[in-house]
Amino acid sequence: MTTPSAAPVDVLLVEDDPGDELMTREAFEDNKIRNNLHVVRDGEEALDFLYQRGDHTGVPRPDLILLDLNLPKYDGRQVLEKIKSDPDLQDIPVVVLTTSAAEEDILRSYKLHANAYVTKPVDLDQFIAAVRQIDDFFVQVVRLPRRQA
Repeated sequence: MTTPSAAPVDVLLVEDDPGDELMTREAFEDNKIRNNLHVVRDGEEALDFLYQRGDHTGVPRPDLILLDLNLPKYDGRQVLEKIKSDPDLQDIPVVVLTTSAAEEDILRSYKLHANAYVTKPVDLDQFIAAVRQIDDFFVQVVRLPRRQA
């Protein structure tokens, strides 16, 4: 949970499953996480958000990205590769948050410079705890890069 003096951060959730989106929203609400949660539902929309194109003109630059791997249009691996190969985006921490526990997905995500890989727990309470731990670590423990004006 963010401290009262900490400014909320912008979190981009890239998730096509409405149930997982709802659980993430509930995790933010249940834990009183004050961060701003923005949701996009496929890889193409994620890139539009990051590049502030189309319906996403003027959106804030995310401070943290929660990225599912199995997405329509562009999958999460393609989105991750694009983010980490772009000098303007590569400093945004990306947490892969996915159902896949496959070793090849884990290895490939780290080779593409994911900052963390979290397998989504199926149980709601465990899922909420995982989102809370991600928030605790990336917002409270580590220092994120300053936002570029």
